Amino acid sequence: MKTRNYGSIWRRLIVVLSAMGLAVTSAGIGVGYANQNIEASYEASNRQEFIAGSLLVDDQQPAQPSAAYSMEMAAAAGDDFDQDPWEGFNEKMFTFNREVLDRLLLKPIATGWDFLLPDLVQKSVQNFFDNLAVVRRVVNNALQGKMTGAATELARFSINSTIGVAGLFDMAKVSFGIEQSDEDTGQTLGVWGAGPGPYLVLPFLPPLTVRDGIGYAFDAAMTPYLYFAPWYATFAGTGTNTVNERSLNLDRFERVAETTVDLYSAVRNAYLQRRAAAIRQ
Repeated sequence: MKTRNYGSIWRRLIVVLSAMGLAVTSAGIGVGYANQNIEASYEASNRQEFIAGSLLVDDQQPAQPSAAYSMEMAAAAGDDFDQDPWEGFNEKMFTFNREVLDRLLLKPIATGWDFLLPDLVQKSVQNFFDNLAVVRRVVNNALQGKMTGAATELARFSINSTIGVAGLFDMAKVSFGIEQSDEDTGQTLGVWGAGPGPYLVLPFLPPLTVRDGIGYAFDAAMTPYLYFAPWYATFAGTGTNTVNERSLNLDRFERVAETTVDLYSAVRNAYLQRRAAAIRQ
């Protein structure tokens, strides 16, 4: 009987978690993996939320959320909205992610990638990796009792993997109007009643709460190719997705950074607001 090498699987998981962190480290606050449902988070308030740092901006002029809107979202999120007991540590990690990892490493590579590849190709790469995240979305829709959402994700995966040429094109949305029904483990834990815990920023990782950090690890474990692709292929694939996501949002990140005075607080508040809204949906 063949014995599965669990040690090897965990080593790959660690590599993926580290590499995936780069995909969401841009501007010290997150890209790539956080692309799950950001654009739809605040439709009720007629605002568009940029992927860059989860900052809320108007379609015409970038801006921080209004005071009234922030207070409304804070009340909805409960006392946990202001729960940042590790602020000193978090700010240092935020600065490291933004000023070192992104500015010196990720952004220069993404700029070259953007110069070499047309937007259509970059979007196809994004679609391909997004299609591979179907397991996370199906499982978490089911765990939250959203069976229609789980069925929607299975339908999208079937269409995009065939007609969409292995997921390179989102034909489920373009041709059939089937929108993504995105859920993650952090949201599932929140729906089940788990509190978010303190806000936390770690090197190589997106902004998190303790609850979302646990969910992040489970979501990474639901990456299908982790269990059969060699570690170097996994690392290369994650790196490609990382750079591609950053290149798609070069201008957005710059606008957000240039128009926000206290970027750390703005990112923290917008992140907590978005997560609270996602769990209530």
